[in-house]
Amino acid sequence: MEAKRRIELMDTTLRDGEQTSGVSFLPSEKLQIAKLLLEELKVDRIEVASARVSEGELEGVQKITHWAAQKGYLDRVEVLGFVDTPVSVNWILEAGAKVLNLLTKGSLNHLVHQLKKTPEQHFEDIRKSIEYAQSKGVSVNVYLEDWSNGMRNSEEYTMRLIELLTKLPVKRIMLPDTLGLLSPDEVTKYFSQLVAQFPEIHFDFHAHNDYDLSVANVMEAVLHGAAGIHTTVNGLGERAGNAPLESVVAVIKDFTDLQIGIQEQKIFRVSKLVEQFSGQHIPANKPVVGENVFTQTAGIHADGDNKKNLYFNDLMPERFGRQRKYALGKTSGKANILKNLEELGISLEKEELARVTQRIIELGDKKERVTTEDLPYIISDVLQNNSISKHISIEGYHMTHSKGLKPVVQLRMNIHGKIYDEIATGDGQYDSFMKALKKIYKSFGKELPKLTDYHVSIPPGGKTDAFVETVITWDYGKIFKTKGLDPDQTVAAMMATEKMLNIIETMNYNPELEESPKYGNEYRAVAG
Repeated sequence: MEAKRRIELMDTTLRDGEQTSGVSFLPSEKLQIAKLLLEELKVDRIEVASARVSEGELEGVQKITHWAAQKGYLDRVEVLGFVDTPVSVNWILEAGAKVLNLLTKGSLNHLVHQLKKTPEQHFEDIRKSIEYAQSKGVSVNVYLEDWSNGMRNSEEYTMRLIELLTKLPVKRIMLPDTLGLLSPDEVTKYFSQLVAQFPEIHFDFHAHNDYDLSVANVMEAVLHGAAGIHTTVNGLGERAGNAPLESVVAVIKDFTDLQIGIQEQKIFRVSKLVEQFSGQHIPANKPVVGENVFTQTAGIHADGDNKKNLYFNDLMPERFGRQRKYALGKTSGKANILKNLEELGISLEKEELARVTQRIIELGDKKERVTTEDLPYIISDVLQNNSISKHISIEGYHMTHSKGLKPVVQLRMNIHGKIYDEIATGDGQYDSFMKALKKIYKSFGKELPKLTDYHVSIPPGGKTDAFVETVITWDYGKIFKTKGLDPDQTVAAMMATEKMLNIIETMNYNPELEESPKYGNEYRAVAG
């Protein structure tokens, strides 16, 4: 009996997924996601960063490669790099990685208008990059950026590039539908053509979801010869996102006879943790991981499920670590904190575990119980707190809210050891708090960021005593998000704002300056 063909799955949540607008993972968050992807989900490979991006990116990759080297996973950790010999390769070596995903131009349009080079010049640059990487012990896969447009509009050039790569020490040729423009018929046509011409070559397919066709295109690619597929958890990615891991796994398992090594039962908990770390909430009706997809609310459905499972299909919730619901989810008490963390597949450092445990105990004192669904919210909150230096804190507040009268907030702030008090009224309690805060900052000439988005959520299954997570998006020359967690919505927003104040303090304050040009001597004295 012929063995089933196996499909590799490379997850790029930590690289391409991070290109989602407003998403930036902390180094500690990147490490947690990498651990879950490789050890829990058992993906074949992960792409964790782009070379040369930032010091924070370098730190994140170094955390992952240090852990991966100890576990024997280093050849499964990949970094995107550029045709810029020797810069990207040297960055990758400094980061401790051993696999370069080299980004080349897969269409003549990109080559001519972006690089402004001839095919011969680009091909020679590619040769040099691959040779240099090989000389440094770095293995190479190659991306053909805008490959889909290349096959549509400059096939001769694109096929010449592929022909070149088949003669170089390249492990995989990776074919992105960069703009998400292909139809399933085109995917069938192009993969059939490539596999017929280059039957021994390993081709990966990297789909984007601009027309909501990414999963359909993935199915056509694997049915017609693709050896590997790229995904992101929850379909994170630029514009409409990438092919979602959870849907790709279900489709390959249920609609093909191909093998894939993913542990389906771990998908949901990984999805929920990525949701919290990214701040990108999963739509309730999203296949496989959406809150509502395994919840029956109509009485006729519940009755039918009791009579030979009349409303079941092959997408059984237990496959993905979930349960079919007719009511709200289970709860867990303080005594089960460590057990629940283990069940979520979360492996925290000793210090992080201590902080999470302490935070759960503190929050548990404010409400009757802590639920399993609360835990990703709490972990995300603790990890963000741990990454921010705290020079500014809310020392006290008194809020009043009466019918027929405007809310009033009395606020006390500690800014570098100096206490400020203000009172303000507004259209709501948080608006009153912000107006009091602005008065304090105005007193030493400092402006606050612009609030551009304010998102409130509670964990799935939460009741009236649920924790509230507030995610606020700020514009301060750059876009960033902060989170607050508390049973009280206004307090959660205030906690998110306190984090924002400490972040902008780090951006602006330089104690070596004799005078702050933006804020003046009075602010320098306060900050000092």
